[in-house]
Amino acid sequence: MISINFNRENSMELELIRIYHLNGTNGTIYYNGKLQCNCIELPWLNNQHQVSCIPEGRYELEKRYNEKFRWHFMVKNVPGRDAILVHPANSALKELKGCIAPVSKITGEGLGIHSRNALMNLIKITDSVPEKETIFLIIKSN
Repeated sequence: MISINFNRENSMELELIRIYHLNGTNGTIYYNGKLQCNCIELPWLNNQHQVSCIPEGRYELEKRYNEKFRWHFMVKNVPGRDAILVHPANSALKELKGCIAPVSKITGEGLGIHSRNALMNLIKITDSVPEKETIFLIIKSN
């Protein structure tokens, strides 16, 4: 589950609540208490590079654009990791190297569908954040 709230520091906070499985990690994304989408990640394998989801914690997100993913987010300051993104993917084991993929529907452990649509929904939600404000992702387990 990801909840999005503005706090006193003029920032937006997203909260990702994970459910860990052997073949992937699933989560649900909420905005102001309303379901927006789900997400998939690699299974937890002690933060190993390219085979594990990232550790639970609080991370700053930076919105960015490239040709491959179009609009997406970079997860900043992940301990022992770099280039962690929130980008479209429908299979954690086949398409992710530690990143987070929003999906419209979970179809299995680390599997989902319509990822690009789910990511665009999150981009639209965060478009309401003024440029000077920060977006944070708080990751917790269920």
